[in-house]
Amino acid sequence: MNTFEHGGQVEAFAKELECEVKDIIDLSSNINFIKPNINLDFNSLDISAYPTYDSLYEKIALNYSVKASQIELFNGGSSAIFALFKHLNLTHCTVYSPAYLEYKKASINFGYELRTINRFENIFLPVKEGSLVVFVNPSTPDGTYYDIDKLIEYWIKRNCTILIDESFLDFCDGKSATKYIKKYDKLYILKSMTKFYSSAGIRVGTIVSNEQNIDSLRRFEPMWKLSQFDSNYLQAALEDYTFKRIAKAINVKNRIQLEKILQSCNLIEHIYQSSANYVLVKLKNITAKQFQQKLKPFKIMIRDCSNFDFLDGTYARIAVKSSHSNEVFKEALEKIC
Repeated sequence: MNTFEHGGQVEAFAKELECEVKDIIDLSSNINFIKPNINLDFNSLDISAYPTYDSLYEKIALNYSVKASQIELFNGGSSAIFALFKHLNLTHCTVYSPAYLEYKKASINFGYELRTINRFENIFLPVKEGSLVVFVNPSTPDGTYYDIDKLIEYWIKRNCTILIDESFLDFCDGKSATKYIKKYDKLYILKSMTKFYSSAGIRVGTIVSNEQNIDSLRRFEPMWKLSQFDSNYLQAALEDYTFKRIAKAINVKNRIQLEKILQSCNLIEHIYQSSANYVLVKLKNITAKQFQQKLKPFKIMIRDCSNFDFLDGTYARIAVKSSHSNEVFKEALEKIC
């Protein structure tokens, strides 16, 4: 795999199998398979005027129980990461890994001295004073939710700049780190709207911090960076007030179903306990590439995790999808095993 390659390359996979994208069961992508109810006629949108974002800011702030003045919006989570790394202009970064690969890419691109801590082995290793620390919670690619109160207190003592990535927090009942915003002035929280709201094509990512940090960050941002389509789609999604509860419940149910399927497969050595919409597995006597080859006749795509730090070719991520997808995956595994 390429160093920073992600899952979800479903078009290339379908082309390789000479079939339609709709025929693929994409278990490589961690985008919510449940979609909010969008009551919006996009043909009626006035796109002749420059967009304004006040309503979008208010709705996102309300969704995360913060003030509109405490958030800045970006053209997706990755854009938010790169903008923040550039803005902070620090010299050292500590990433608790394995983690979303854009953090490693941003560190390298902006000249940070990078240190990765293997959180599977010991998350309480010493951290360099003044470092930018990055912690994804729930984590990728395993979906572990951590109680990080002790870590945050330690990072504060070390005068670190803290970035908590909560892109998958909506899938579980874990606590947000937003409660620390008033307490510590070097805390930033990333909220990627695209994962839970099933809108990877709608590029909206959110950075949450105190008003002073957001004001400083915003001064270096362009006036217009989201389209009317992005803004209106997400506002309509946030107006589906039952979606959050229903989507979370169904994802939990289907994840439990998926874990039971994986437990019955003799190719699986270990299943990581997840609080997100995906499951990391360590394979036995087979690599992820070989596992993918066996699944190709069934048009099933998984995520090879060999390019994550501290993981090798025997790790694969399986996304939580519909009950039908689980059933097809189960039948495939029974034939393979």
